[in-house]
Amino acid sequence: MNLIQFMGALELGLLYGLVAMGVLLSFRILDFPDLTVDGSFPLGAAVSAILIVSGVNPWLATGVAILAGMAAGLTTAWISVRWNILHLLASILTMTALYSINLRIMGRPNIALLGEKTIFTPLENLPFPHLYIMPTAMLVVAAVGVVFLYRFLSSEKGLAMRATGANSRMAKAQGISVNRQVLFGVSLSNGFVALAGALFAQSQGFADVNLGVGTIIFGLAAVIVGEAFFNPKVILAALVACVCGSIFYRLVVAMALNASFLGLQASDLNLVTAVLVGFAMVTPRLRAKILDFKAARSRA
Repeated sequence: MNLIQFMGALELGLLYGLVAMGVLLSFRILDFPDLTVDGSFPLGAAVSAILIVSGVNPWLATGVAILAGMAAGLTTAWISVRWNILHLLASILTMTALYSINLRIMGRPNIALLGEKTIFTPLENLPFPHLYIMPTAMLVVAAVGVVFLYRFLSSEKGLAMRATGANSRMAKAQGISVNRQVLFGVSLSNGFVALAGALFAQSQGFADVNLGVGTIIFGLAAVIVGEAFFNPKVILAALVACVCGSIFYRLVVAMALNASFLGLQASDLNLVTAVLVGFAMVTPRLRAKILDFKAARSRA
């Protein structure tokens, strides 16, 4: 893997760190399995792309994309909470509907943003190699996302959301509106994912209706890998571990696909993902067994 491929993997890893944080919020904090991610990622890309092509300010377009993602998450949460439908089924319904909605928004399967002004356009005039500009910009975005979520989850409202995910019955007994926490939490989660989609479209120069395929797997892989290798104990460490897990995942995939002796192709991406996630899930148990073995030997 050469330097260009490494920096490209680093850029995507930082970008998908936003997806990982969104997945962490829904899966780990709220205990709400949400597959809407596969629809809200291309939704963010579609909304921002069509607005930019229509002449709207890219910052405003990105903000509207975030709101669209939050609306998608709110729909999933409302279906689940209001009609008592299983989380996964509610999110599948929304995800399926979003495919058609994204096509409606764009009016065609894909939109090219080449030559259009994006939020990254001013960075092109900086006196630095373009190879390093985009990864640095994504690092700043990921850092802002980590700080924002950490400050929120450390606030009174954030603690109420964490209590809802940890024990909804106890949270309800403490006077917390559990349904409201779920509605807002899932909305915020998909807002992060839609932001990642909008940034992806603007950095890569296109939006496509199939961008969301496998996004939830990427997010889960980043969360699981981060937890397996960094074993976070506090919320800030968990957020940083998400971003690090996303970077590690992207680098491993890039190395695997570029290792000629393995004979892997781009079509083998899902296979590499499955192997990596499986290894990450087994790692904590292996670590525990090794520690138990060492403890037994020391007692002997």
